[in-house]
Amino acid sequence: MTPVSSHSPLGPAPLRTVQVLGGGNAGSSAHVRSLAAGLVARGVKVTVCAPAEAERTYDFTGAGADHVHVPRSSDPVSVAALRSVCADADLVHAHGLHASFRAVLALGGRRTPTPLVVTWHDRAHAEGARAHLLRVLERRVMRSAGVVLGATPGLVDRARRTGARDARLGPVALPGRPRRVAGPEEPDRTRSKIRAELGAVGRPLLIAVGSLEPHRGYDVLLDAARAWRRLDPAPLVVVAGEGPLRGELQRRIEDEGLPVVLMGRRDDVADLLAAADLALLPDHRRAGRSVLAQEALLARLPLVAADTGGLPELVGDAAELVPPGDAGALADAVVGLLGDAERREALRDRGARQAAGWPTEDETVAQVLSVYDELTRPTPLF
Repeated sequence: MTPVSSHSPLGPAPLRTVQVLGGGNAGSSAHVRSLAAGLVARGVKVTVCAPAEAERTYDFTGAGADHVHVPRSSDPVSVAALRSVCADADLVHAHGLHASFRAVLALGGRRTPTPLVVTWHDRAHAEGARAHLLRVLERRVMRSAGVVLGATPGLVDRARRTGARDARLGPVALPGRPRRVAGPEEPDRTRSKIRAELGAVGRPLLIAVGSLEPHRGYDVLLDAARAWRRLDPAPLVVVAGEGPLRGELQRRIEDEGLPVVLMGRRDDVADLLAAADLALLPDHRRAGRSVLAQEALLARLPLVAADTGGLPELVGDAAELVPPGDAGALADAVVGLLGDAERREALRDRGARQAAGWPTEDETVAQVLSVYDELTRPTPLF
């Protein structure tokens, strides 16, 4: 039986919740969309406060929620807009550190406190003065939240060390990316057709997905690609993502003649994964659940990833893990897998078994709803 909120139309009144999302990475944005759909189906009123571009990409209104444009900024105007939306909320649920900090500011100073739930999807990576600022924000958010849901045990432990009153494991289900609908001019966009479009006919196709930022380890990936040039045929590496390092990476690719293509943002990542031979995650310094790692295992695509962050716990023995920052180890692992069909098939099977143990969207929504009911349940008079 599907859980229903005690505040649903079957009870006294629908629970009114506000979901606060900042810029939102792919994992947290998809999670909010999934959560909104599940909560609405259970009789909960949901308003999503997020930038307009997030609504265009993830269609929160299509999930049955109301959407209010609130910029990422923590300036007084944005905080005031968020405060106005949250005025009638029974509970506010913020996702990510910066969105959570804005929610803390918006809810401050109320005579009757509004419960705040924070889902900590990942830990931002920074150095120097910015790292100190992030630690300050973390302490403020953790101490203000009624419940902190950490996507991994490591994040739960850090939340407790940072002052959270109640920190719990709240694994986040990853909704699958939609496959691109073929138009009349491409009735069967098959795996072979996609490979032909990418220029990977008769050669291995490797894929990496993620923003072009320093913490992603693309410098290591390009170093490894130098070794793959000597293979016959040389694998083609495609990178789906955009970011500040594009110019620098493109110059290296051209200067060194590397078999790597920067594809920019793509809306057909699910199709690309289905067409690839291997997925690559050259680095993942953050503590959250890697979107690409989950998508690869769900797609039965062998994964080569850096042994860092939350990756080992997430994938278990279902991926080829290499030391972070070691381009030689990454190159050797890829070459070894490309030459070992039996090993690739074993990783596909292990990946399917590992993914079967991850939480479903329904389980995730049910757990979150139980936290909401716990925090909004009327206090007995005696």
